[in-house]
Amino acid sequence: MGKLFGTDGIRGVANEYPMTAEMALNIGRATARLFKREGHTPKIIVGKDTRISGYMFENALVSGICSMGVNAIMVGVIPTPGIAFLTNSMRADAGIVISASHNPLQDNGIKIFGSEGYKLPDEKELAIEEMILANNMHSLHPAPRDLGKAYRMDDARGRYIVFLKHAFPKELSVEGTKVVLDCANGATYRVAPATFFELGAEVSALFDEPNGGNINVNCGSQHPETLAGEVVKQKADIGFAFDGDGDRLIAVDETGTTLTGDQILAICASVLKKEGRLANNLVVRTVMSNIGLSQTFRELGIEWATAAVGDRAVLEEMQANGAVIGGEDSGHLIFLNHHTTGDGIITALQLLAAMKKEGKPLSELASIMKVSPQVLINLEVKRRPEIETVPEIVRIIGDVEKKLGKSGRVLVRYSGTQNMCRIMVEGPSQKETEDYCRRIADVVAKALN
Repeated sequence: MGKLFGTDGIRGVANEYPMTAEMALNIGRATARLFKREGHTPKIIVGKDTRISGYMFENALVSGICSMGVNAIMVGVIPTPGIAFLTNSMRADAGIVISASHNPLQDNGIKIFGSEGYKLPDEKELAIEEMILANNMHSLHPAPRDLGKAYRMDDARGRYIVFLKHAFPKELSVEGTKVVLDCANGATYRVAPATFFELGAEVSALFDEPNGGNINVNCGSQHPETLAGEVVKQKADIGFAFDGDGDRLIAVDETGTTLTGDQILAICASVLKKEGRLANNLVVRTVMSNIGLSQTFRELGIEWATAAVGDRAVLEEMQANGAVIGGEDSGHLIFLNHHTTGDGIITALQLLAAMKKEGKPLSELASIMKVSPQVLINLEVKRRPEIETVPEIVRIIGDVEKKLGKSGRVLVRYSGTQNMCRIMVEGPSQKETEDYCRRIADVVAKALN
């Protein structure tokens, strides 16, 4: 058995290693044991998205937790950031989310939060991994009288909605604002519409009827096309698309144009700077951020730090540099003044607040940043050697970089959550960028398959 944790928890095809019921049982056991201490009965929050495999993993996790003498609190379907909030507010010892985020239905995953609502650091994930791989969890259980209990928490969703509403400025009103929401048939399907409705917006919800098999299917942050059409059709002011577990956001302006996470980051950072609330005049971005974002920050006089891909890397960079805002082009943004982790609904509320504060439509706010043509190709690969050790890949990357010069860039990296290699190219025109990206992808496909 190999390494279990990737850049965002454990993830894979449901019912196949490592995402099996047996593994979930042991993850529950190991997590419970990690947080157990003398004279204290820990409690662990367990939530999930809408995938049908979530039922299997929920029961296995809870069984594992209780078998170690720890109590489990089941909150059902709720966004990943909702688990982070509940873990902290309930003074729980940990929170576990069953979700594969934006991945397709067949996948599922497990992410773990610590008591303060932050994702577990590497050393604690390693401790859980070592306990599981030692294959002796079954011998460490307590006596029958000391087993844990399982509870269902009925008001978790309501608590989270109240928390979300507090992230929107009280002095602002969204009455008369028409908002279209794409809930991806995922974890936000109840929470998001209720939050915006309770704030006073006119809400139209799409893809809010999950059936266990339709999460992320031609909808959500990966597929905002239907949302864009509905925003125009309904003459709405703005549209928001969430991913399956609700930690990402992609926005659509009133003209039906899709905004990237980088554009949302630029807009929100600009407003924070105007208000004097951009701590250390700094924003954290990632290596995947569009080069247009750097130009925008230069024009605004905003400094930036660059993190590796993944919200944990962004958060670490934010904490190290005292930043209050950071994020990824994929729409995973963190507002540390409001939450400990990326939250798609909070991001949507901050963008809506920016519109109200500036008194401008989203299309006008988005003009703050010129997006350079960017092409991303995701390739399934059979092996994952270090990129710099594959001569033919190094050679083609060098050739393309030489041709692009200062007018673009190349980034080739492996996915942290899927068996894929991601090839990203930015260039002066869409056609050139597509051509260069395809040339690199062809070489990568031959070399790694």
